[in-house]
Amino acid sequence: MRILTCSAIAACMALTAPQLAQAQDLGSNFKRDKNVSVRQRPRPDYEATGQKAGGFTLYPRVTVDFENNDNIYAVASGKTKDNIWRVKPELAVRSDWSRHALGFFAGGNVIRYSDKATENTEEYTLAANGRLDVARGSNIVASGQYQRLTEPRTSITAGSPAGATPKPVQYDLVTSSLVGTKEFNRLRVTARLDDKDFNYKDQGSLIFNQNTRDRNELSYGAKAEYAVSPDTALYVSATGNKKDYDTNLAAFDRTSDGYVVGVGANFDVSELVRGDLQVGYMKQSYDQAAFKSIDGFNAVGRLEWFPTQLTTVGVNGSRTIEEAVAPGSPGFVSNNIGASIDHELLRNVLLSASYTRSKDQYEQIARDDKRDNFSATATYLLNRRVGVFLTYTYLKQESTGANKGASFKDNKLIASVALQF
Repeated sequence: MRILTCSAIAACMALTAPQLAQAQDLGSNFKRDKNVSVRQRPRPDYEATGQKAGGFTLYPRVTVDFENNDNIYAVASGKTKDNIWRVKPELAVRSDWSRHALGFFAGGNVIRYSDKATENTEEYTLAANGRLDVARGSNIVASGQYQRLTEPRTSITAGSPAGATPKPVQYDLVTSSLVGTKEFNRLRVTARLDDKDFNYKDQGSLIFNQNTRDRNELSYGAKAEYAVSPDTALYVSATGNKKDYDTNLAAFDRTSDGYVVGVGANFDVSELVRGDLQVGYMKQSYDQAAFKSIDGFNAVGRLEWFPTQLTTVGVNGSRTIEEAVAPGSPGFVSNNIGASIDHELLRNVLLSASYTRSKDQYEQIARDDKRDNFSATATYLLNRRVGVFLTYTYLKQESTGANKGASFKDNKLIASVALQF
């Protein structure tokens, strides 16, 4: 566990539930480790050693954030400034076995506003995951997670216009997944099943009731990859989904079935470039006759360029169908493109920046949302126990059309200290 994996800052690798990588044989045609990004590079002098406990290692950690936010309600005018404190205790447990793997995670996030106490909230996460190594090139990975989360005021999926709800919207999210992988020399087949259950908390008023958003999302799919060389694979994939809303109110019942089919390639072809690109077709059909189907071109991809060993440049993009909360619309097509750069100024000093441009096109109503999101982070690792971080983020949203949502600008400056053992 590395201290640079700061959960408080998007530009750093987020420290979430411990992820168990799928085991890959040294002779696999699907390894993509020819290049090592700035974020991935091991830093033994700055990594927590953990606490041994039998066949497991415990990694305790706590992060403290101080944020200055010039628009906490995400509104166009009459902005409210405030200072925000966050304390995030975390404990990750990982097995030290030669075969198979097991991990656990528990974390919290206590959020306190200096002036607006009504915005105070708490979040927490409990998770477990494991990997069963069946045979060479074959494994099964299972995971489960329970979270109590708070929806940001700036969220595009906020249940009402930004700043209108009397208190932050909270919800419980229960997720589980099962992934099986089998490798046959040049062919690798992966099947997966994912389940998400959303349970939104009552705002105490019919005007701000969030219960109509309660739903279950089930997705299932398979992917077949063929290695044309040790560093390049072509693949086909197909994923289906079922989104089942709990509400009996027709205007809010966005129960639907959908699928995404695509072809793509993943590669690590030289000392300079690594990536994964997929294009295909997507469709979502709704049970309510008032909601028309959404379909069209689907894409998702990321490229990494390594101009030097100390610099990593990334480009990413996607085009997907997302759930809407705007009245009269079943969903929207989300178009995203972004770029990032990470630079290792010194072994323990990292500089990162990222920019994302998004456009959301709502179906059946006149509304388009455009978002510009920029962030820059400086990371200083004092030693294997202490790291400090400074991050600036800028978010601009423009909503247009007869059914437009909120338009606003938001600036945040965040200073963080992370302690790990």
